[in-house]
Amino acid sequence: MVFVKVVKNKAYFKRFQVKPRRRREGKTDYRARLKLVTQDLRKYASPRYRLVVRFTNRDIICQFVYARLEGDHILSAAYAHELPRYGIKVGLTNFAAAYATGLLLARRTLKKLNLDEVYVGKETVDGEFFEVEPQGERRPFRAYLDVGLIRTTTGNKVFAAMKGVVDGGVDIPHNEKRFPKYTKEEGFNPEELRRRIFGQHIAEYMKLVAEEDKSLYEARFSQYIKAGVGPDDLEEMYKQAHSRIRADPSFEKKPKREVKQHRAFRQRKLTKEEKQENLKKKIEKLAMASMAAGHEEE
Repeated sequence: MVFVKVVKNKAYFKRFQVKPRRRREGKTDYRARLKLVTQDLRKYASPRYRLVVRFTNRDIICQFVYARLEGDHILSAAYAHELPRYGIKVGLTNFAAAYATGLLLARRTLKKLNLDEVYVGKETVDGEFFEVEPQGERRPFRAYLDVGLIRTTTGNKVFAAMKGVVDGGVDIPHNEKRFPKYTKEEGFNPEELRRRIFGQHIAEYMKLVAEEDKSLYEARFSQYIKAGVGPDDLEEMYKQAHSRIRADPSFEKKPKREVKQHRAFRQRKLTKEEKQENLKKKIEKLAMASMAAGHEEE
């Protein structure tokens, strides 16, 4: 006779501790988060800022976040859906849009901290590697890139957002190894990075599709056609957007929509008279149904 030892008994389940909710949902890498939020004790409660970059199907979210015991606090944020205000009306989730969103976040944050005139960043976008150097009495605003669960492959859009933030004048520790077309043999290619910042890889693809199949071009780039943006217009569109962002990076609040009639989700309670009226209608309906059944039997 073989006896099987019971391992998962009542005592086991009493001591079982579930993982944190966002770990169970696969949304947060807590090992990476711990390294990003842990601050030196000698810094005396000074926040450690993270550049949080997230992509959705239709938007790009860039935020400067710092951790507290009660949860994360957002210092400032910028979104790709704000870019039409600066002239970028289409392609709000591509590489060039990620760079523009990062630039908008950097200039907005530095303006909030009164550092925008001291740290102007890199005004001429040439794709070269750039790091923010201390200027004057105040040190540059520093943050650390938080990619979340994004795969940090070479040329990923998350590094376009980071490049935009760095060129905007914010100090983020990084190197050039994850920029587009980087290889161990050839190294970093700044010209390729500049091409992608100004959307020239998209322009080349637009021209290729237009030559091969006109109907496919109209299907894939319908929003570009609707906005009147052709492959030759992209570089100028992004250049103007960068200058407009630097001129006015402030957040523009949308006016609140007036709600004249609120949607009612709960059923309104009936009055006594309404209940009596409903009851009368039900009785009349039953009476008519019984009369009709009687006539059919005759």
